[in-house]
Amino acid sequence: MLRAFPLLLGLLLSQPALAKFSAQTAIKHLPDGQDAALIVVDPASGQVKYSQREKQLQAPASTQKLITALAAKLYLGDSFRFTTDLERSGDDIIVRFSGDPTLSRPQLATLLALLKKAKINQVKGNIVLNGAVFSGYERAPGWPWDILGVCYSAPASSISLEHNCVQGALYSNKGLGQITRINVPAHQPVRVTTDAVIVSKEQQKARYCDLTLVTDNSNTYRLSGCLPKRSQPLPLNFAVQNTELYAEAVIRSELKRLGIGFEGKIVRDDTARGKRIARHQSDPLPLLLDTMVKDSDNLIADNLAKTLGGQYFKQPGSFSNGVAAIKTILNEKAGIDLSKAVLVDGSGLSRNNRVSAAQMMEVITYLYQNDKQLGLLSTLPVSGKNGTLRYRQSIRHQPLQGKIAAKSGSLFGTYNLTGLITAQSGKQLLFVQFVTNYHPEEPEEGAPKVAPPIERFERELYRELYESF
Repeated sequence: MLRAFPLLLGLLLSQPALAKFSAQTAIKHLPDGQDAALIVVDPASGQVKYSQREKQLQAPASTQKLITALAAKLYLGDSFRFTTDLERSGDDIIVRFSGDPTLSRPQLATLLALLKKAKINQVKGNIVLNGAVFSGYERAPGWPWDILGVCYSAPASSISLEHNCVQGALYSNKGLGQITRINVPAHQPVRVTTDAVIVSKEQQKARYCDLTLVTDNSNTYRLSGCLPKRSQPLPLNFAVQNTELYAEAVIRSELKRLGIGFEGKIVRDDTARGKRIARHQSDPLPLLLDTMVKDSDNLIADNLAKTLGGQYFKQPGSFSNGVAAIKTILNEKAGIDLSKAVLVDGSGLSRNNRVSAAQMMEVITYLYQNDKQLGLLSTLPVSGKNGTLRYRQSIRHQPLQGKIAAKSGSLFGTYNLTGLITAQSGKQLLFVQFVTNYHPEEPEEGAPKVAPPIERFERELYRELYESF
């Protein structure tokens, strides 16, 4: 077990910021009403180089995934994998799900094909879906209703398949006033319709008309409103609303394709047990965490959080016991006290989460000090190179390209970064940037195009950090 490195943040936060570096010039780029919390630490000495509102609780957004990643690494270990099992009980076949957020349709089909190796060419009984590993809500408190139909809000379900996400495209290349056309792959067991009208940009603005999405529990989606005329289709990603119904339809389709007879029912029974026939395993934890952090994958984060709750408390995992487990694990194994932080999910998607910059600095400091054992710094996106920082305009160009490794996080009015920067001297600095209440004024029509305030703020902040040390 890793031992906590002594953290001096509580003492050091009271030290005055050094005159050599100040974020005030950069902060002037932010609009009125903003709330910026910042902290910069030299990990070699533990000295705080700059701090501002570091104890203020802020929405961490996806930087919270570093908290989930650390807890998973400390408790589950590198050998952890999600599993999906086929079991037999009499004439029934049980599919035991474990919340694998990466389980794909081809992988499930490969698993079902192993029925033939077990000399089962005809399923005479029922197919039973067992999702007992999780309980409670599939969406955390604070997930806004208006984003539940899109894939970054896909339900954190024990029965997860194809990332609980269906891709499609909306075409608006006809004449103005005509109805858009939707395309979803034929093999997807969902129903999507559209009555959205094609308009010009001027018409859209005059009508205050948006593209709207309404869903229901039968995996039916309806698009309405309007969409400006465009030559290329608009990519769409629909979050599966009923994961059980979706899995049932996919299983029926794949059995038919494989030539395995089945005329029974597909039912949900979390108490069902049988003898294992076959097993599919996900990638090991390090690969899952790399995808989770670099791509800011919400489903991996939330299903890992629920898994932590289930395994730590020896009961079905949920959002509530998941975040309780995360806090307990970090306190016990890393000496990080998050008792005053507000956590309600593992991804940071909820608007209810609250973490201070000082608390997040403890997390990134621990990752830095124990990187030889943890290997989590390599999961961080790198400015201008990969992950969510590949195209971040403020830091993708020289001299910052490749010099910042950090987890980003964004919500409505929130723009965060947590990680490390390598200055021009070669010195590494740890930083936490939490910017909330960011609501710039809309530019006047016809005004020259300029970089958004947040871009100008970050560019100046990190260039000054790079050049000052």
